[in-house]
Amino acid sequence: MLMPFGEEAKQELAKLVRGKCLRVLVYGKDQHGRCVADISCNGIFAQEVMLKKGLAWHYVAYDQRVEFATWQKEAQAKRTGLWVHSNPEKPWEWRKKNKR
Repeated sequence: MLMPFGEEAKQELAKLVRGKCLRVLVYGKDQHGRCVADISCNGIFAQEVMLKKGLAWHYVAYDQRVEFATWQKEAQAKRTGLWVHSNPEKPWEWRKKNKR
């Protein structure tokens, strides 16, 4: 079972970065030891694009930047991407329920 909007998010991010030089600014690690980073490509901030298109969640536990919350609220107000649903399931909750 695929996460709702997971494939759309994957395709959008691939379109944004495929074959391009990326700037990755690692600023931390999550509870699993994975890098938490900002990603830019040709002056385009990947997180901004993904949040504004409703294809990513602002995970406040790792990042409290106000602009991230603002971009997500804009997508919610426009009911774009995963926000077409009034109460979409958070990815971390979906993964917990759908362990492989």
